Amino acid sequence: MTNIVVPELGESVVEARVSRWLKKEGDRVEIGEPVVELETEKIDLEVNADKGGVITSIKRKEGDDVKIGELLAVLDETAAAAAAPSGNGSGAKPKATASPAAPAAPSPTPPAAAAADPRATPTAKRIAREHDVNLGAVQGSGASGRVMKQDVQNVIGTPAAPTGGTPKRAPYESKRVPDDSKGVPSETPRYEPPRAAGDRTERRERMSKRRETIARRLVEAQHNAAMLTTFNEADMTEIMRLRERRKEDFKKEYGVSLGIASFFVKASVAALRSFPQLNAEIQGNEIVYKNYFDIGMAVGAEGGLVVPVIRDADRLSFAQIELAIREYAKRAQDGTLTLEDLKGGTFTITNGGVFGSLLSTPILNPPQVGILGLHKIQERAVPVNGQVVIRPMMYVALSYDHRIVDGREAVQFLVRIKEFIEDPGHLLLES
Repeated sequence: MTNIVVPELGESVVEARVSRWLKKEGDRVEIGEPVVELETEKIDLEVNADKGGVITSIKRKEGDDVKIGELLAVLDETAAAAAAPSGNGSGAKPKATASPAAPAAPSPTPPAAAAADPRATPTAKRIAREHDVNLGAVQGSGASGRVMKQDVQNVIGTPAAPTGGTPKRAPYESKRVPDDSKGVPSETPRYEPPRAAGDRTERRERMSKRRETIARRLVEAQHNAAMLTTFNEADMTEIMRLRERRKEDFKKEYGVSLGIASFFVKASVAALRSFPQLNAEIQGNEIVYKNYFDIGMAVGAEGGLVVPVIRDADRLSFAQIELAIREYAKRAQDGTLTLEDLKGGTFTITNGGVFGSLLSTPILNPPQVGILGLHKIQERAVPVNGQVVIRPMMYVALSYDHRIVDGREAVQFLVRIKEFIEDPGHLLLES
């Protein structure tokens, strides 16, 4: 007998949730074959069988929270595959068996069963399962033909709008009523309730493990740190001119576009050298200063925010940083980030501007004590050398832990970021 247990989940991750069983009691499993999907606060992962055999007992059902080392299932290397008994831990229906007088015929696979196809991302599998889509018939657009979320959604299509019934009336409609002063009709808006009631149903669903953790950690960050935010604005003219001059050559030489993120990574590293408190963390009654620069880049993924880390960012070129950002963004959407990608980080950058945010106060990513918030580039009238001109401007925000970072250092740090961005030539000297 072999026990299938919850594996090590990575740094600071001690708990997972049983997302979906890929095998049932009585199923045959080959060495290395995935048995169950686990959902953690950072990524979804599959637990594979270390040995070949038959699943004789499933100990935890879907939706259960489990810890590292806890027993998930028992595998018998010597047993032959059999029909799954009723009432097994996965909640799946038992397989039908053929009459003893005739050889067993293969049972047709229901469409949803294809959702276990390992060529698909976890999100694509979930959507396929919910909509009974056969993943084997879906053309994958990801690496090596991997089926992505959008591929499944394209197969599902957009449902047609309902036809028939009483057309809805806008809650506010103009009605012609007499104008007492002139005795002529005029348009006066009046509220009238809609004639046909709309969809007033509700839907309740359990938070994902990642969303639970995000909610808990964000509240903890506000409770456990003396968090303040300081703001400034940066004139993006020089960076945009530089990008315009170099974008074609850069793309041709390195195969990736030159974005603004690499400039802010470089500027952050340079500013952190001058203000090491913002690259530190608190451990008990000690301050731990980091002599390396692992910059986290917040990415909004399907299941919630993730922060993959660019290691040793101070040693990377602009092209290497852009390649890392592009790769992490793609893998975040594909659901293929690993725990190693998300581990650690000494300082974080988050860009709400890609979603249209003009100004925000980012929340710390513990145990880090600083996070830089970028925002939408917007043309505004600003004074330059005594004249009002139109310039592409960006508000930047720095949230910091006031326990070890004073307001003076925080403001000066953000001013330094502004200086590097407005005169990117300084970054070459700092590099």
